[in-house]
Amino acid sequence: MYRKIIVAIALGGIEKGEQILRKAASLLDEGGEIVALNVVEDVPTYVAIELPANMVEDAMKDSRERLGALVAATGITAAVEIRNGPPAKAIITAAECHHADLIIVASHVPDFSNYFIGATADRVVRHAKCSVLVDRQKL
Repeated sequence: MYRKIIVAIALGGIEKGEQILRKAASLLDEGGEIVALNVVEDVPTYVAIELPANMVEDAMKDSRERLGALVAATGITAAVEIRNGPPAKAIITAAECHHADLIIVASHVPDFSNYFIGATADRVVRHAKCSVLVDRQKL
């Protein structure tokens, strides 16, 4: 069905990441490619002053290791990519750079501020130039 799938995985919900990786594998054309993506958010400047200078780099290294371990544990062949910046923008940019035809993103249990789908998922759905599958968490 799809040739190139970006699977956006938040490491805070690693069990959800395994679920959406498996979903991506089931939707992938033979010879297609999955890119497992994690985005490390920037630290605001006013906060960064109080933090170690290499905090973002360390977080990206940790993310690469954890995401790589998740991919290995599933047995699914996927490229691992870590990006830095605002999550929705980074996910959309990755999809454009890879010429993806599908983005899969998980949505968390909504609160009042983002009732229907999560804020990142909402932005990805509204601005992506390819199809987006939002995997809802069962309540």
